[in-house]
Amino acid sequence: MNLVARIRETLETTIAGGDRISYGLLVALLAGGHALIEGVPGTGKTLAARVFALALGLEFRRIQFTPDLMPSDVTGTTVFNPKSSEFTLRPGPIVANVVLADEINRTPPKTQAALLEAMEESQVTIDGTPLALPQPFIVCATQNPVEYEGTYPLPEAQLDRFLVKIETGYPDESEELRLLERVAAGFDARHLELSGISPVTTPAELLAARAAVRRVTVSPEVRTYVYRIVEATRTNARLSLGASPRAGVSVVLAAQAASTIDGRDFTTPDDVKDVAPFVLAHRLIVRPEAEIEGARAKEIVAEILASVPVPRE
Repeated sequence: MNLVARIRETLETTIAGGDRISYGLLVALLAGGHALIEGVPGTGKTLAARVFALALGLEFRRIQFTPDLMPSDVTGTTVFNPKSSEFTLRPGPIVANVVLADEINRTPPKTQAALLEAMEESQVTIDGTPLALPQPFIVCATQNPVEYEGTYPLPEAQLDRFLVKIETGYPDESEELRLLERVAAGFDARHLELSGISPVTTPAELLAARAAVRRVTVSPEVRTYVYRIVEATRTNARLSLGASPRAGVSVVLAAQAASTIDGRDFTTPDDVKDVAPFVLAHRLIVRPEAEIEGARAKEIVAEILASVPVPRE
Protein backbone atom coordinates (compact mmCIF):
# COMPACT_ATOMS: atom_id res chain seq x y z
CA MET A 1 0.00 0.00 0.00
CA ASN A 2 1.49 3.37 -1.03
CA LEU A 3 1.84 6.45 1.16
CA VAL A 4 -1.34 8.19 -0.01
CA ALA A 5 -3.44 5.05 0.44
CA ARG A 6 -2.11 4.51 3.97
CA ILE A 7 -3.02 8.04 5.07
CA ARG A 8 -6.42 7.89 3.42
CA GLU A 9 -7.32 4.55 4.97
CA THR A 10 -6.46 5.82 8.46
CA LEU A 11 -8.71 8.85 8.08
CA GLU A 12 -11.61 7.04 6.45
CA THR A 13 -11.74 4.34 9.11
CA THR A 14 -11.62 6.81 12.01
CA ILE A 15 -13.92 9.69 11.03
CA ALA A 16 -17.60 9.57 10.04
CA GLY A 17 -17.74 10.87 6.49
CA GLY A 18 -13.97 10.49 6.40
CA ASP A 19 -13.77 9.83 2.66
CA ARG A 20 -14.81 13.40 1.84
CA ILE A 21 -12.64 14.98 4.51
CA SER A 22 -9.60 12.81 3.83
CA TYR A 23 -9.69 13.55 0.10
CA GLY A 24 -9.74 17.30 0.67
CA LEU A 25 -7.02 17.18 3.33
CA LEU A 26 -4.80 14.99 1.15
CA VAL A 27 -5.19 17.32 -1.82
CA ALA A 28 -4.23 20.30 0.36
CA LEU A 29 -1.27 18.47 1.91
CA LEU A 30 0.18 17.14 -1.34
CA ALA A 31 -0.32 20.44 -3.16
CA GLY A 32 1.36 22.41 -0.38
CA GLY A 33 -1.82 24.32 0.50
CA HIS A 34 -4.15 24.77 3.46
CA ALA A 35 -7.66 23.55 4.25
CA LEU A 36 -10.76 25.26 5.63
CA ILE A 37 -13.22 22.77 7.14
CA GLU A 38 -16.81 23.94 7.61
CA GLY A 39 -19.60 22.00 9.23
CA VAL A 40 -22.19 22.01 11.98
CA PRO A 41 -21.06 21.04 15.51
CA GLY A 42 -20.31 17.38 16.08
CA THR A 43 -19.34 16.40 12.53
CA GLY A 44 -15.70 15.64 13.27
CA LYS A 45 -13.92 18.80 12.08
CA THR A 46 -11.47 19.00 14.98
CA LEU A 47 -11.14 15.22 15.16
CA ALA A 48 -10.20 15.12 11.48
CA ALA A 49 -7.29 17.51 12.00
CA ARG A 50 -6.07 15.59 15.06
CA VAL A 51 -6.22 12.21 13.32
CA PHE A 52 -4.60 13.75 10.24
CA ALA A 53 -1.59 14.97 12.25
CA LEU A 54 -1.32 11.70 14.18
CA ALA A 55 -1.39 9.59 11.02
CA LEU A 56 1.28 11.78 9.44
CA GLY A 57 3.55 11.63 12.48
CA LEU A 58 3.85 15.41 12.49
CA GLU A 59 4.04 17.99 15.27
CA PHE A 60 0.54 19.26 16.00
CA ARG A 61 -0.64 22.46 17.67
CA ARG A 62 -4.20 23.62 18.29
CA ILE A 63 -5.15 27.29 18.58
CA GLN A 64 -8.63 27.98 19.92
CA PHE A 65 -9.64 31.23 18.24
CA THR A 66 -11.59 33.51 20.60
CA PRO A 67 -12.59 37.21 20.47
CA ASP A 68 -9.76 38.20 22.84
CA LEU A 69 -6.98 36.29 21.04
CA MET A 70 -4.08 38.56 20.02
CA PRO A 71 -1.75 38.15 16.99
CA SER A 72 1.20 37.51 19.32
CA ASP A 73 -0.76 34.62 20.85
CA VAL A 74 -0.53 32.98 17.43
CA THR A 75 2.89 33.96 16.10
CA GLY A 76 4.86 34.40 19.32
CA THR A 77 6.71 37.29 20.92
CA THR A 78 10.01 38.35 22.47
CA VAL A 79 10.46 38.05 26.23
CA PHE A 80 12.95 39.98 28.37
CA ASN A 81 15.32 37.79 30.35
CA PRO A 82 16.41 39.68 33.49
CA LYS A 83 19.36 37.34 34.07
CA SER A 84 20.98 38.03 30.70
CA SER A 85 19.41 41.47 30.23
CA GLU A 86 18.45 40.37 26.71
CA PHE A 87 15.27 39.72 24.80
CA THR A 88 14.72 36.12 23.70
CA LEU A 89 12.39 34.84 21.02
CA ARG A 90 9.43 32.79 22.21
CA PRO A 91 7.68 31.17 19.20
CA GLY A 92 3.91 30.80 19.26
CA PRO A 93 1.81 27.73 18.48
CA ILE A 94 1.94 28.52 14.75
CA VAL A 95 5.42 26.97 14.74
CA ALA A 96 4.39 23.37 14.06
CA ASN A 97 3.77 21.08 11.10
CA VAL A 98 -0.02 20.83 11.42
CA VAL A 99 -1.78 23.82 12.98
CA LEU A 100 -5.47 23.59 13.84
CA ALA A 101 -7.06 27.06 13.80
CA ASP A 102 -10.23 26.04 15.60
CA GLU A 103 -13.31 28.23 14.96
CA ILE A 104 -11.19 30.74 13.07
CA ASN A 105 -14.15 33.07 12.47
CA ARG A 106 -14.55 33.77 16.20
CA THR A 107 -11.50 36.04 16.37
CA PRO A 108 -11.20 39.59 14.94
CA PRO A 109 -9.62 40.22 11.51
CA LYS A 110 -6.42 41.55 13.12
CA THR A 111 -5.72 38.14 14.64
CA GLN A 112 -6.96 36.24 11.58
CA ALA A 113 -4.40 38.20 9.56
CA ALA A 114 -1.61 36.83 11.76
CA LEU A 115 -1.93 33.63 9.72
CA LEU A 116 -1.45 35.27 6.31
CA GLU A 117 2.35 35.37 6.27
CA ALA A 118 2.60 31.84 7.62
CA MET A 119 0.16 30.46 5.05
CA GLU A 120 1.69 32.27 2.07
CA GLU A 121 5.41 32.28 2.88
CA SER A 122 5.85 29.48 5.45
CA GLN A 123 7.41 31.90 7.92
CA VAL A 124 6.39 34.31 10.66
CA THR A 125 7.95 37.61 11.64
CA ILE A 126 8.22 38.18 15.40
CA ASP A 127 9.22 41.74 16.35
CA GLY A 128 11.06 42.12 13.06
CA THR A 129 12.79 38.73 13.20
CA PRO A 130 11.73 36.21 10.50
CA LEU A 131 11.34 32.62 11.62
CA ALA A 132 10.99 29.77 9.12
CA LEU A 133 8.25 27.25 9.86
CA PRO A 134 8.93 23.50 9.95
CA GLN A 135 8.16 21.58 6.78
CA PRO A 136 5.78 20.24 5.76
CA PHE A 137 3.44 22.93 7.09
CA ILE A 138 -0.34 23.02 6.77
CA VAL A 139 -3.08 25.05 8.44
CA CYS A 140 -6.38 23.26 9.03
CA ALA A 141 -8.97 25.86 10.03
CA THR A 142 -12.50 25.09 11.14
CA GLN A 143 -15.61 27.21 11.25
CA ASN A 144 -19.25 26.71 12.12
CA PRO A 145 -21.91 27.68 9.52
CA VAL A 146 -24.43 28.35 12.30
CA GLU A 147 -24.30 30.57 15.41
CA TYR A 148 -23.06 33.67 13.59
CA GLU A 149 -23.49 35.91 16.63
CA GLY A 150 -20.10 37.16 17.79
CA THR A 151 -18.23 35.90 14.72
CA TYR A 152 -16.03 37.70 12.19
CA PRO A 153 -16.46 36.33 8.65
CA LEU A 154 -13.15 35.68 6.93
CA PRO A 155 -12.31 38.43 4.40
CA GLU A 156 -11.84 37.45 0.76
CA ALA A 157 -8.05 37.85 1.01
CA GLN A 158 -7.96 35.30 3.82
CA LEU A 159 -10.29 32.85 2.09
CA ASP A 160 -8.12 33.04 -1.02
CA ARG A 161 -5.19 31.63 1.00
CA PHE A 162 -7.03 28.36 1.60
CA LEU A 163 -6.45 25.91 -1.23
CA VAL A 164 -9.62 23.97 -0.43
CA LYS A 165 -12.79 24.37 1.57
CA ILE A 166 -14.23 21.11 2.83
CA GLU A 167 -17.88 20.94 3.88
CA THR A 168 -18.35 18.06 6.28
CA GLY A 169 -22.13 17.69 6.44
CA TYR A 170 -23.82 14.72 8.08
CA PRO A 171 -22.52 11.22 7.31
CA ASP A 172 -24.71 8.75 5.47
CA GLU A 173 -26.29 5.78 7.24
CA SER A 174 -23.44 3.31 6.73
CA GLU A 175 -20.80 5.83 7.83
CA GLU A 176 -22.66 6.81 10.98
CA LEU A 177 -23.40 3.20 11.87
CA ARG A 178 -19.70 2.43 11.48
CA LEU A 179 -18.92 5.32 13.84
CA LEU A 180 -21.38 4.03 16.43
CA GLU A 181 -19.85 0.56 16.11
CA ARG A 182 -16.36 1.94 16.81
CA VAL A 183 -17.60 3.88 19.85
CA ALA A 184 -19.40 0.79 21.18
CA ALA A 185 -16.13 -1.13 20.75
CA GLY A 186 -14.28 1.38 22.94
CA PHE A 187 -13.07 4.14 20.62
CA ASP A 188 -12.73 7.46 22.50
CA ALA A 189 -11.94 10.57 20.47
CA ARG A 190 -10.66 12.30 23.61
CA HIS A 191 -7.81 9.80 23.89
CA LEU A 192 -6.56 9.20 20.36
CA GLU A 193 -3.23 7.96 21.68
CA LEU A 194 -5.09 4.89 22.98
CA SER A 195 -7.05 4.28 19.78
CA GLY A 196 -4.33 2.37 17.96
CA ILE A 197 -3.68 5.14 15.41
CA SER A 198 0.02 5.25 14.62
CA PRO A 199 2.07 7.29 12.13
CA VAL A 200 2.07 5.80 8.64
CA THR A 201 4.64 8.16 7.14
CA THR A 202 7.46 10.57 7.95
CA PRO A 203 8.12 14.25 7.16
CA ALA A 204 10.80 13.20 4.65
CA GLU A 205 8.33 10.94 2.81
CA LEU A 206 5.76 13.73 2.70
CA LEU A 207 8.23 16.24 1.27
CA ALA A 208 9.24 13.68 -1.36
CA ALA A 209 5.56 13.13 -2.20
CA ARG A 210 5.06 16.88 -2.60
CA ALA A 211 8.04 17.05 -4.95
CA ALA A 212 6.55 14.18 -6.98
CA VAL A 213 3.23 16.03 -7.24
CA ARG A 214 4.96 19.03 -8.79
CA ARG A 215 6.40 16.75 -11.48
CA VAL A 216 2.95 15.58 -12.58
CA THR A 217 2.38 16.55 -16.22
CA VAL A 218 -0.31 19.15 -16.96
CA SER A 219 -0.89 19.31 -20.71
CA PRO A 220 -1.56 22.60 -22.56
CA GLU A 221 -5.11 21.39 -23.18
CA VAL A 222 -5.77 20.87 -19.47
CA ARG A 223 -4.18 24.24 -18.61
CA THR A 224 -6.43 25.95 -21.16
CA TYR A 225 -9.42 24.09 -19.70
CA VAL A 226 -8.58 25.46 -16.25
CA TYR A 227 -8.33 28.98 -17.66
CA ARG A 228 -11.72 28.69 -19.41
CA ILE A 229 -13.36 27.64 -16.13
CA VAL A 230 -11.74 30.45 -14.15
CA GLU A 231 -12.55 33.01 -16.85
CA ALA A 232 -16.19 31.89 -16.87
CA THR A 233 -16.51 32.80 -13.18
CA ARG A 234 -15.39 36.36 -13.98
CA THR A 235 -18.09 36.89 -16.59
CA ASN A 236 -20.93 35.12 -14.78
CA ALA A 237 -23.79 37.58 -14.26
CA ARG A 238 -24.65 36.16 -10.84
CA LEU A 239 -21.17 36.70 -9.39
CA SER A 240 -19.78 40.04 -8.23
CA LEU A 241 -16.31 38.54 -7.71
CA GLY A 242 -14.86 35.80 -9.89
CA ALA A 243 -11.84 33.60 -9.38
CA SER A 244 -8.39 35.23 -9.22
CA PRO A 245 -5.23 34.05 -11.02
CA ARG A 246 -4.23 32.46 -7.70
CA ALA A 247 -7.43 30.43 -7.91
CA GLY A 248 -6.40 29.12 -11.34
CA VAL A 249 -2.97 28.18 -9.98
CA SER A 250 -4.69 26.44 -7.07
CA VAL A 251 -6.86 24.38 -9.42
CA VAL A 252 -3.77 23.22 -11.31
CA LEU A 253 -1.94 22.29 -8.09
CA ALA A 254 -4.99 20.51 -6.71
CA ALA A 255 -5.46 18.62 -10.00
CA GLN A 256 -1.83 17.46 -9.83
CA ALA A 257 -2.46 16.22 -6.29
CA ALA A 258 -5.66 14.47 -7.39
CA SER A 259 -3.70 12.70 -10.14
CA THR A 260 -1.17 11.52 -7.57
CA ILE A 261 -3.93 10.21 -5.31
CA ASP A 262 -5.23 8.19 -8.28
CA GLY A 263 -1.72 6.88 -8.98
CA ARG A 264 -1.08 8.78 -12.22
CA ASP A 265 1.74 11.10 -13.29
CA PHE A 266 -0.46 13.17 -15.61
CA THR A 267 -3.62 15.20 -15.10
CA THR A 268 -6.92 14.79 -16.89
CA PRO A 269 -10.00 17.03 -17.24
CA ASP A 270 -11.71 14.73 -14.74
CA ASP A 271 -9.09 15.68 -12.14
CA VAL A 272 -9.96 19.33 -12.72
CA LYS A 273 -13.67 18.56 -12.37
CA ASP A 274 -13.05 16.66 -9.14
CA VAL A 275 -11.16 19.48 -7.41
CA ALA A 276 -12.74 22.64 -8.90
CA PRO A 277 -15.83 22.73 -6.62
CA PHE A 278 -13.89 22.85 -3.35
CA VAL A 279 -11.05 24.96 -4.76
CA LEU A 280 -13.18 27.66 -6.41
CA ALA A 281 -16.52 27.98 -4.61
CA HIS A 282 -15.25 29.67 -1.43
CA ARG A 283 -13.38 32.29 -3.48
CA LEU A 284 -16.48 33.55 -5.29
CA ILE A 285 -18.97 36.20 -4.18
CA VAL A 286 -22.57 35.81 -5.29
CA ARG A 287 -24.48 39.01 -6.07
CA PRO A 288 -27.06 39.81 -3.36
CA GLU A 289 -29.97 39.75 -5.80
CA ALA A 290 -28.89 36.33 -7.08
CA GLU A 291 -28.42 35.04 -3.53
CA ILE A 292 -31.97 36.11 -2.67
CA GLU A 293 -33.14 33.99 -5.58
CA GLY A 294 -31.32 30.99 -4.13
CA ALA A 295 -28.07 31.02 -6.12
CA ARG A 296 -25.07 29.46 -4.37
CA ALA A 297 -21.42 29.58 -5.39
CA LYS A 298 -21.07 25.80 -5.38
CA GLU A 299 -24.03 25.41 -7.73
CA ILE A 300 -22.68 28.10 -10.06
CA VAL A 301 -19.33 26.29 -10.23
CA ALA A 302 -21.18 23.07 -11.13
CA GLU A 303 -23.06 24.87 -13.91
CA ILE A 304 -19.81 26.33 -15.26
CA LEU A 305 -18.17 22.89 -15.25
CA ALA A 306 -21.14 21.55 -17.20
CA SER A 307 -20.99 24.36 -19.77
CA VAL A 308 -17.25 24.72 -20.46
CA PRO A 309 -16.20 22.34 -23.29
CA VAL A 310 -14.03 19.50 -22.06
CA PRO A 311 -10.84 18.96 -24.10
CA ARG A 312 -10.20 15.59 -25.67
CA GLU A 313 -7.58 13.61 -23.81
